[in-house]
Amino acid sequence: MSKPESDAAVVPAPTPESGPAAAPEPAAAPEPAAAPWTAPAPAAPPVAPVAPASADAPAAGPVPPTAADPWAAPADGPSPYVPDPADPAAPQPTGWAAVSPASQSGFQPGFPYPAAPTRTNGFAIAALVTSLFCLWPLALVFAVVALVQMSRRNEKGRGLAVSGLVIGILSLIVSLIAFIGLAALGFDEERYADSRHGPKGSVAVNDLRVGDCFDQPPLSGDPGSTSVYWVRVVPCTAPHHAEVAGTVVLPGQDDQYPSRKEFGDGAEKLCGPVRDEYALDSWLVPEGMEGYYYYPSVRGWTTGDHRVTCTFQDEQRPHTGSVRTDRTKLTKAQRTYLDAVLAYNKALLAEPDLDVDVAPAKYREWAKTMAAACRKEVAELSANGTDWPEAARAKLIELGALKLDAANAWDTAAKTMDPDALEREVGKADALSVKSGKLAADIRRALGLSTGEQAADIRA
Repeated sequence: MSKPESDAAVVPAPTPESGPAAAPEPAAAPEPAAAPWTAPAPAAPPVAPVAPASADAPAAGPVPPTAADPWAAPADGPSPYVPDPADPAAPQPTGWAAVSPASQSGFQPGFPYPAAPTRTNGFAIAALVTSLFCLWPLALVFAVVALVQMSRRNEKGRGLAVSGLVIGILSLIVSLIAFIGLAALGFDEERYADSRHGPKGSVAVNDLRVGDCFDQPPLSGDPGSTSVYWVRVVPCTAPHHAEVAGTVVLPGQDDQYPSRKEFGDGAEKLCGPVRDEYALDSWLVPEGMEGYYYYPSVRGWTTGDHRVTCTFQDEQRPHTGSVRTDRTKLTKAQRTYLDAVLAYNKALLAEPDLDVDVAPAKYREWAKTMAAACRKEVAELSANGTDWPEAARAKLIELGALKLDAANAWDTAAKTMDPDALEREVGKADALSVKSGKLAADIRRALGLSTGEQAADIRA
């Protein structure tokens, strides 16, 4: 009876002859994919067969080969395969490996940006300098030229050029505004100047009368000139800048309009006595009030108006009250004293403007005038027929002696030729004049005249 067959395979037992059963060979590992930019690895050398084990030693199984380094050159044997790029049949590299050493990348050697500027543009400097001096036409031209040149020449100075351009534009705007304002003012001046109708509340200069106090309105003459056509009359008790002393007529009836110098010489010669008579007491004239005059325009002269208006005027600050001395309100002693000192006061105000060492001849002439004025004053004050107050009589005698000493000192100065000695003699004579001024204040107080304290703010 036979044993039934099994589905399992029967494994024969090992026998001494056959030896142990051979171990199954491991499955070969898959080869890694070659990199696309590397050359193919060389073929592995053949593996030598394993010698059979001897009878005395058990047979060993097969040894798997070790993985070869594809980059290392073998110690023995042929060199690794390197494809020839010139061979069309050889495999060609791809990707970055395809870039040859002689090729250039997109980034070239050198400066990636323009070189830094090393020089400042000269027109940029000129633009800023001219703009600071308000030469805006030049500043604008220089600034534009500088900006154009700097973009082409790679120069510095853009900030200077832009600053000059901005300041030049601002100067241009200010100039335009000033021109428009002056033009508008000029139109108003042309409208009012020497016309039949002036600004509201004003009167023509030729219509001023003796004793009028006035101010100049804003639109009175051409800008920058001294021409005045219209003034505003105000009461003398109110603050004002000028007062009319009188009018004179210039000689000459021809149609030729005189020059400014001719007007000045004639007006000063004629207006001096008019102002002296109007303000007989010169100590009543405030500090800053000086003699002025107004002469006719061309049209007025050609129509026969040759009058000159003589005034006292202070352009800096206003004054109240009048500088007029009314003779009808003066006593005989007051009139005598004021008439006597008039020539001396006029001579004293005629002192040369230059120093003694610069104009010695002028000082010698002035010394002669002062000596004559001192003697004339003493003669008039000593004349009989004046009833002097008792308080003023003694002071007048003392003043007369001092004036004669001053006259002698002025005579000495007039004869001195050496500039240094002349300056010393003039100083001595001036010292005597200061003493006479103190006596004059006492005499005026005794006569009831002004002593100068109220001259800064005269009350009517």
